[in-house]
Amino acid sequence: MEEEKKKIKKPLGVARLLPAKCIACGARCQSVCAKHVIEMSESGEPIIDASRCTGCRRCIKVCPAEALEIYYTPEQQKLLEEIARMEAQGGGAAVAEPEEEVEEDALPKGHGEYKGLWVFVEQVDGVPAAVSWELLGVGSTLARQLNVETAAVIIGNKVENLCYEAIAYGADKVYLVDHPVYRYYRTGPYFRAVCSLVRKYKPEIMLVGATGVGRDLAGAVATELRTGLTADCTGLAVDSDRRLLMQTRPAFGGNIMATIVTEKIWPQMSTVRPHTFHMPEKDPNRKGEIIHEVIDISEDEICTKVLEIIQGKTDGAVDVAGADVIVSGGRGVQHPDNFKVLQELADELGGVVACSRAAVDAGWMPQERQVGQTGKTVRPKIYIACGISGAIQHLVGMQNSDIIVAINRDKNAPIFEVAHYGLVGDLFKIVPALTRQLKELRAQSKS
Repeated sequence: MEEEKKKIKKPLGVARLLPAKCIACGARCQSVCAKHVIEMSESGEPIIDASRCTGCRRCIKVCPAEALEIYYTPEQQKLLEEIARMEAQGGGAAVAEPEEEVEEDALPKGHGEYKGLWVFVEQVDGVPAAVSWELLGVGSTLARQLNVETAAVIIGNKVENLCYEAIAYGADKVYLVDHPVYRYYRTGPYFRAVCSLVRKYKPEIMLVGATGVGRDLAGAVATELRTGLTADCTGLAVDSDRRLLMQTRPAFGGNIMATIVTEKIWPQMSTVRPHTFHMPEKDPNRKGEIIHEVIDISEDEICTKVLEIIQGKTDGAVDVAGADVIVSGGRGVQHPDNFKVLQELADELGGVVACSRAAVDAGWMPQERQVGQTGKTVRPKIYIACGISGAIQHLVGMQNSDIIVAINRDKNAPIFEVAHYGLVGDLFKIVPALTRQLKELRAQSKS
């Protein structure tokens, strides 16, 4: 009787990081780890609990930089050598521990039902938020790449006129829910209406402005639909082959820009800050379809009531996000009184004064004037950065300005990497000189 072949289980090893290769892509490895053995460090690198890793290789397969490898202990390495020797001699068979099967790029069952790109059009008393039109502009571009329609979702009371405006800004179709119960924004009725529309028509992508209303609504909708939501995006693109929305946003305190994808669930949802994308051209001759939807809901079913609308804007408040010219100061301004120098230049240019977070933290300027990740996102025609080093947290709020002028003592300051014009020197000499020159030019033009 033939001797029974010796069986050895092939070791699977454990995942290990190659730090030099990691690009801090946005925690893709952590998102696919079925055993939850991966945590992320403050710098965006994975920390792997080797004692619980099963060697399934999911993280290795999704890593875009090949920054993960399988590591074998000395004991496991000896087993591998023994298996190789036995197989070479034909004297035994090695039985490998089965790996967990990973369906790469697999689409969820029924994904084919999801088609189209939607933009939620925010409005207050019939006045639309400009970010909605900005999203229709970029949304139309992405929709063309996916060969699908762009649709707008409008909810309110007596707001049908906005449907024609949405079509003029790029919508091929508009879903309108018009009823007195939607006169004022309230989370309950609005998210119920949006969820009802999504379940009925199944869009694959939905974009919402990252305003107070948009953030509240998008979070509620994503939670109810159990789908992914990437907040405060500063960049959008699509992978046409995989039909994935590539959502870029600051991560880990703004130290990296992460591109995030929602791979297995639909719709893919993003909120986008105002002024992140250009306002599209309005074409009043565009044609589109308006679909009237009725959501069965009454006022008695809603537990919240709007008693009074109080405008929060105080006298003297400045609309930094809407300004065409911004003169912004940072830590290099050194003292709150020194912002008067910046104000004089802003007055000559017909602009406003803004600041970086450093100036707000120091108590020099109010938070409403802050530009950056935790402040306003702006897209002025001219942005003059005075004494601002250019940390990524600030850049994400102003890098899309038409013209950026940087004034800084440090010639190696990061702000110069995004500036169209750079002036290396003392801002307290340069800014007053610019102001004087503008006054002289203005006087000459009048004479």
